[in-house]
Amino acid sequence: MEQLKSELTLALGETISRLEIISEHPPTRLYALYDRAGRPMPVVARYFRHQGRAAMEARKLALLGQAGLIPVPAVYGLVMSQQPPAHEMLLLARLDGVTAEAPARDAGRWSQFCEQVVEGLLAWHRLDSHGLVGTVDSTQQNRWPAWYAQRVEVLWATLGYLRPPAFTLDDRQVLFRCRARLAQLFRDFDDPCVMVHGNVRLQSMLKNSRSDQLIAMTQPGTILWAPREYDLIHLDGSPAETALLHTYLQRAPVSEGFLWRRWVYQLWDCIDQMVQSGLFNRARFDYARSQLLPWLG
Repeated sequence: MEQLKSELTLALGETISRLEIISEHPPTRLYALYDRAGRPMPVVARYFRHQGRAAMEARKLALLGQAGLIPVPAVYGLVMSQQPPAHEMLLLARLDGVTAEAPARDAGRWSQFCEQVVEGLLAWHRLDSHGLVGTVDSTQQNRWPAWYAQRVEVLWATLGYLRPPAFTLDDRQVLFRCRARLAQLFRDFDDPCVMVHGNVRLQSMLKNSRSDQLIAMTQPGTILWAPREYDLIHLDGSPAETALLHTYLQRAPVSEGFLWRRWVYQLWDCIDQMVQSGLFNRARFDYARSQLLPWLG
């Protein structure tokens, strides 16, 4: 902590007396900063364990901010440290508000909040990629099923190299079966790629604690161009998120194949998170596996 305070003091040119963890989602942490008098500063620092991730998030926030209706945190700067352990920090505007996981005051305000989120998402989802697909730092001219199959192969190969102890033979078998049936699971897929947030969930949204109005969306994912359905895969962690998903689908339905592909996405997203952070979400993986098995034949 003292090392981070020194680095931030040097970067900002003002003494940082205290850091306070606001949230932690491995492999990142968000810190509130306090000046020498103990007052909160109008800037927060997002800590990244892996080099290159801070620049990717900065670029993604800039693109989302330029193209959308929903505000995103302004980026003030990037701090790159050579001190072990290697890390980076992104300096962002401090936004007042509470996470959207906090219950709304009444059903009417919740309904209004959902409409705000859906309208904001659709503004991004109307931006066609013109054939591009991929992450912020690596886009290519390709179709989504082919690009996603490439991504699955990379994760599969990495999994074989890492051999995590928490992973069982049954886990590997379901992933192997999923790989083998990817072509069938994406049969007749023809949705265009659009700009996506990539991490749509209530914990990534800030709202006004009094009015329940949406303030901003934070913590975007690394994928920039993808089909709309990919932006909806995290909306199943709670009844409130499921209700938000239904609101979106009522306004803008997606392909019927989303019924099974959402579990394909979630299954491999668990592997991606394990590769990036070393942490395996067993409960989420097992649930996605149970939902996908009937579609694997």
